[in-house]
Amino acid sequence: MASPKTVVQEPKMSVLKSKDIAKPSLTNYYQVHFSTLTEGLQKHISSRYGVKSEFITQESGLMCADATLPTSSFATAEVKDNFHGINEQYAHTRLYIDTDFTFYVDKNYQMIKFFEGWMDYISSGSGMNENSKTYYRRFQYPDTYKCNTMYITKFEKDYESELVYHFRNVFPKSMTAIPVSYGAADILKVNVTFNYDRYVMYPVGSRSYT
Repeated sequence: MASPKTVVQEPKMSVLKSKDIAKPSLTNYYQVHFSTLTEGLQKHISSRYGVKSEFITQESGLMCADATLPTSSFATAEVKDNFHGINEQYAHTRLYIDTDFTFYVDKNYQMIKFFEGWMDYISSGSGMNENSKTYYRRFQYPDTYKCNTMYITKFEKDYESELVYHFRNVFPKSMTAIPVSYGAADILKVNVTFNYDRYVMYPVGSRSYT
């Protein structure tokens, strides 16, 4: 008499080989992309930090070493006594979690200048020289520094499928400390945490990024 393993396992494996479950997605096929920033923000980064729009739109995304696909959760409210002995929860707000990206730093430090310039612009509303003794910070209006310009595309080696995540009203919330040290050389990286109002995931095959 055949064992259950002999009877069940072979049909199961033959089915799995024909299904997508036997073709797992790989983590190292993705691309990050920034399109044009707001006019005032781009002018500030270019004039003060020397980072041109061509670097932002063509090169910065290619230097992304690690990325995180965005996720969300629901805030819920609890309702009691609608049904005897049962507590129910209802979703009332969708919460979007900050996402972290790590970028390689080029030899001209344009990647650091790009994000430092972006964050500097956010708090530069006073228009004063930072070396002034009476300097104070006043923040720009959100619509001048929040941008609908950041995308992350997850694809596979054969390019037959992809997911595109479009971040709406995104801006860099923080940059982590960038350690340097004597010893064995390593590639310098900068980690940036982004905040955003929401993301839109375009389904497989859709390239409508509007």
